[in-house]
Amino acid sequence: MREMLNYLAATLPTGTGAEARLMALQFALRMNNKAQAKIPRGVLRSLRLGAAPQGWDELLQAGWLLRLPPKGPALEVQLLDTTLLTQHPARPDRLRAADWALRTACRPRDGLAPLPLLATLCLAAHSAPGEDNGTAKAELLARECGTSLRGLTVTLDHLTTKQVLRSWHTGATPEDLCWTLTESVRDQ
Repeated sequence: MREMLNYLAATLPTGTGAEARLMALQFALRMNNKAQAKIPRGVLRSLRLGAAPQGWDELLQAGWLLRLPPKGPALEVQLLDTTLLTQHPARPDRLRAADWALRTACRPRDGLAPLPLLATLCLAAHSAPGEDNGTAKAELLARECGTSLRGLTVTLDHLTTKQVLRSWHTGATPEDLCWTLTESVRDQ
């Protein structure tokens, strides 16, 4: 999961918002060997994205995907980033990761906006499995969330208020962030 979040942080344009990043993550993890992805509409509803017009626009403008005509109840896209095909996890592993990402991002049910949902997912991905505590470079987390360092700290404060995080602070060096997840996020 961390590798895909980092890959998307490096390849999506800097201004790409959290809504588009959540969509891109699900599309990348669910794609087949032809770089096509079929996403049930319920996935976007679960992420509280609905039709997600801004996310679609950002991904289309970035030249990252094309929307295919629907052949049923699912959304279908053609991913244009052919480097995604060289990502190593096999499709069953990516599908499990897509499910984990969906469950993790949707775990907090307090009507969180896309940026706090994406931040929750990034924090969980950068925490050891089954562990409450995590640490990562602040710059990396901000890039993965598509926000500034200031935006990230505001989001972390919000997640603490919403009891998604128990606490967070800078580490031994100011560029490190440390956090403690609540059990509701950790126990997946």
